[in-house]
Parts: sequence; structure tokens; C-alpha cells
Amino acid sequence: MPPECITSGDIMTASPARSDRTGFVERDRPSLTVAVTGPTGTFGFGLVPLLQDEPRVGRIVGIARRPFDPSRHGWDKMAYRRGDVRDPESLREAFQGADAVVHLAFMITGNAPLRTIRAINVEGTLNAFAAARAAGAARFVYASSVAAYGFHADNPEGMTEEWPTRPAARLFYAREKAELEELLAREAARAGAPALYVLRPPIVVGPHALGAKGSLPAPADAAARRLLALVRASPVPIPVLAPAVRLQLIHEEDVGRALLLCVLGAGPPGAYNVAGDGVVGGADVARELGLAPLPVPAAVVERAARLVAALPRPRFLPPAIDWVEAASRPAIMDTTKARRELGWEPRHTGLDALRDALKAFG
Repeated sequence: MPPECITSGDIMTASPARSDRTGFVERDRPSLTVAVTGPTGTFGFGLVPLLQDEPRVGRIVGIARRPFDPSRHGWDKMAYRRGDVRDPESLREAFQGADAVVHLAFMITGNAPLRTIRAINVEGTLNAFAAARAAGAARFVYASSVAAYGFHADNPEGMTEEWPTRPAARLFYAREKAELEELLAREAARAGAPALYVLRPPIVVGPHALGAKGSLPAPADAAARRLLALVRASPVPIPVLAPAVRLQLIHEEDVGRALLLCVLGAGPPGAYNVAGDGVVGGADVARELGLAPLPVPAAVVERAARLVAALPRPRFLPPAIDWVEAASRPAIMDTTKARRELGWEPRHTGLDALRDALKAFG
């Protein structure tokens, strides 16, 4: 690891200070400028408070299509810039003077036409990388996903970063995450490009995960809250089918800490798996909701998901229905590399993260 890089999750640097594209220099650059796309989503609420508290960060630029007031969240280091990732010029203007760019803007739910989703996710991400390069940023930190590995039958449990990322058969989100990792690696290999950091988290949950940025329509959000209140008010747990699927979760704060370490150069550029300790099953989710789980074997759920994912999607259904493919194969990662090279450790188990999300939602 270069001597000027951060050596742990704490504020530690070595001397003598010098400047290159693999590590920021605390002595020469005590106040870093960090640009963040999509700062008001779940990832943003995990990262921005940490940037706000980090003494080496002097200025934060938050780029979003819709206006927001950073002071409402106590983010007095942040300046809002209106920008759309589909508009390269707005990104170039917003990234001016940035030492690092963190790209979080991405469509997940699939409630828009596929053409619009691709323009934002794929073309928008490449626009952001090009604008970061034009601005002379030293780092580009990209929030990818465990979904980049796809949901393939031969995926092992405990995938490391050496396991190949491969497009999923159906799910737009997973296909685009895998495609972007390949495209960004190609762009990062060009001379003068920012150092590329890629994080692969599983499902991110926490206080801002449910209902963040209006991910649920207002009527559905209100109905879900009323239903949850009724379930919790029941004198006896209500039985419910609980698929015995296994998945990893991660708390938004733990994702934020991993993103911050990448911004500060805690380890070499590359891809990093991050996840909370432990694995959560359908029965765990049911119990946390106050329900009585009736287990459904994982093999049944996975087979059904594969069958549904193989069917043509009716044109009147939104792309969100393709998320069923994610249940066709567990995606469990090994996080040793992030612990060893970034100095990152999760502070929340996956179950703790789920509880924080449900507590805030309820």
C-alpha cells in the first residue's frame, strides 16, 4: 500500500506527503472536495453524514435532478447542484474541482420503461465517469451490487471478488450492473482516468431504506404502514408463508463507511464485496414483522422463481416484475478482501440492519 494511503478506518496517514492518483495527501490537501450523485437515497444517507464529519473533507457537492436543501439534514459542507446523469454538461459543471466522485444515482425499482432505465443507469454512469475524468478527479467510487455476479446455478456460496461478474438472464438491474463493471474497467484502463473503486453490497437496509425518495407511491406507503400497525397490534402472531431463502443484508451506515474508505484511499483500486455478518432468511423477516412463519423449502422457491423468470413478461407489466429472478439462486459473498485491504469491518449484522429499517418504517 502506498505510504500516503490511509492505513485503517481511523484517521491515519504516513509521511512524507506526496501526490499521485493512488492516494490523497492530507498534508498538501487538507480539504478534499467530494462530488456525490444521488446523495438523498439510502446510500447517500449512509455516506454523506460521514463525509460531513470527516476532517479531511472540506466540501461536498450533491448532484440531483430535484432540488433539495442540504441544511435540512445538517449537511453544511454540501452545496446542491442540479444535474441529470443523462446530461454530460451538467455533470462536468458540477464536478469541477472535485478530488473524488462517488456515483450513487441508479434506478432500482423498474417502474419506468427499460429505455429510460438504461439511459439513466448505463449511459448516466458512463457520463459520470467521463465527467470525473474531465474534472481531473483522482478517484471514481461506484456503487455496484452483488447482483453483478448474476443468479447462476454454478455460483458458489461465499463468492470472492475473483469470481466473474456475469449478466443475469432477465433482471435489468443485475444485467446492467455486470455490464457497467466491464465498461468502467475498460474506461479506467485509459491514461489519465480516475482510479476506479467498485463496491458490491447486497440489499442495503437501515433507517432510510424503506420509503426513501418515495420508492413507494404515497397510497401504497400509507397502506403498508397501516397494515404493519395492524399486524403488530394483533394479540397473536398471524401465520404467513415464509420462503426459506437465504440472503445477506448490509446496514446503510456500513455501506457509507466502505464508500468513505474508498474516497480516502484506504486500499488499492478495485472491486470489494461488503456485507453485514450473518445470513437472513424468510422466517427471520416474518418474525421481525410480528408474524408466525410457515417455512417454504428453498428448493421450491428457487424452482418457482426460475420458471417465472423464464416466461415472457407481458407488455403491460413493468420491468420491476423481473426482480423475481433474484430469488432463483442465493447470492452469498465473502468479504475478506474489504476487511483486509480497506480496513473495513461491519458494525451491524444483517439482522440488526433489518430491524433498524423496520423500526424507522413502523
